[in-house]
Amino acid sequence: MIDINLLRENPDLVRENIKKKFQKEKLVLVDDVLALDEKWRKLKYEEDKLRSERNKISKAVGEAMKKGDKKNAEKLKGDAKKIPEKIEKSEEKRKKLEDEIKSIMMKIPNIIHSSVPIGKDDSENVEIEKIGEPKVPAYEVFNHVELAEKLNAVDFDTARKTAGQGFYYLKGDLSRLHYAMFNFARDYMIKEGFEFVIPPFMIRSEVVEGVMSFAEKDAMMYKIEGEDLYLIGTSEHSMIGMFKDRKLNGNDFPLLMTSFSPCFRKEVGSHGIEEKGFYRVHQFEKQEMIVVCEAAESYKWYEKMLNYTVDVFKAMDVPVRKLECCSGDLADLKAKSADVEAWSPRQKKYFEVGSCTNMEEAQARRLNIRFEKGGEIKFAHTLNNTVLASPRALIAVMENNQNKDGSINIPKALQPYMMGQKKIEVKHGSVYPKKKGDGAK
Repeated sequence: MIDINLLRENPDLVRENIKKKFQKEKLVLVDDVLALDEKWRKLKYEEDKLRSERNKISKAVGEAMKKGDKKNAEKLKGDAKKIPEKIEKSEEKRKKLEDEIKSIMMKIPNIIHSSVPIGKDDSENVEIEKIGEPKVPAYEVFNHVELAEKLNAVDFDTARKTAGQGFYYLKGDLSRLHYAMFNFARDYMIKEGFEFVIPPFMIRSEVVEGVMSFAEKDAMMYKIEGEDLYLIGTSEHSMIGMFKDRKLNGNDFPLLMTSFSPCFRKEVGSHGIEEKGFYRVHQFEKQEMIVVCEAAESYKWYEKMLNYTVDVFKAMDVPVRKLECCSGDLADLKAKSADVEAWSPRQKKYFEVGSCTNMEEAQARRLNIRFEKGGEIKFAHTLNNTVLASPRALIAVMENNQNKDGSINIPKALQPYMMGQKKIEVKHGSVYPKKKGDGAK
């Protein structure tokens, strides 16, 4: 949420920002806020006048009493008694206006950073850098569904019966590899000075509305029926939420945290061979990093955070690229964002595995996250970045480290978390014997 003073002083800047994000339907919101704000300020002015009048009357009562003019004093007291009721009625009207203004302000997109490229959607995102050599083996590369089934390490059919479409059972060595990646990512971030946290996996609606736009909330979040609770779509939500309504000590900045959690999202995605399996699912797991800092340091941390993710994938022998998100691809609270995409030797293209974002003050204003330093109180800057999200990261490791026979070489960085195992071999036959009723004879 932007500062209302910015909208008052420079509404054209806000309008231009809305145009850059290709959301012209929101231009009317600027005029709506300005009109309501004018009414708000008039009420505030009248309230201040009433309070000033009450003070003058109080002083006059004192002077009348000193002079022994009781009749005038009583009249003045009568006048003074009417003022609190007038102030109360004005405050009620003003509070309603404040709620209306806030509701509209939360729909106006954050001011994007000056370096953000202008574009309508993700097709106009800009490549920043490639890291690692994207290779395509001479032999056929299995897609992740075929490969997981060849390794007898996934069960989609049973998961569909148990939970429905968009879920799976991950088994054996592949499930071990999945957690080896997270253990490595966790330890990497700890070595970089981040505190490891396991957050709540459910948050209240006031936190949801503080960390994301209404459009994101409706598209992503699962609500717990009968409760003011939502399942988190990423641990950034509950991690930023922990600072709600707090005044932090700026001398302790930056606050560096890395968190692990399951994540729950509504959308499954479009159909097609690359959408099957576990590329887009309702439930996945994620290692996240967040930074809370002052404005002067936030873009330094933005670059560092982005490079942490790149380093994690480099260590897992996965070529990646950094992609600058254009204006039209930024959610409303984002000031600047970049995706990390991993190379897919099967598709011969890159696909998204993480996203790094600087929200600047947007989340802090919504959640009232302030800090004090040098006698000044300001809103903090909040940043978040995916260290690693699986199963997407697992797909990248599987494809880039697979052999002709479908076996997978375990990257050296992950071998200590796999008890020294160097390869996941192709297995024949089911790990779980069939039971009666499942086709067993």
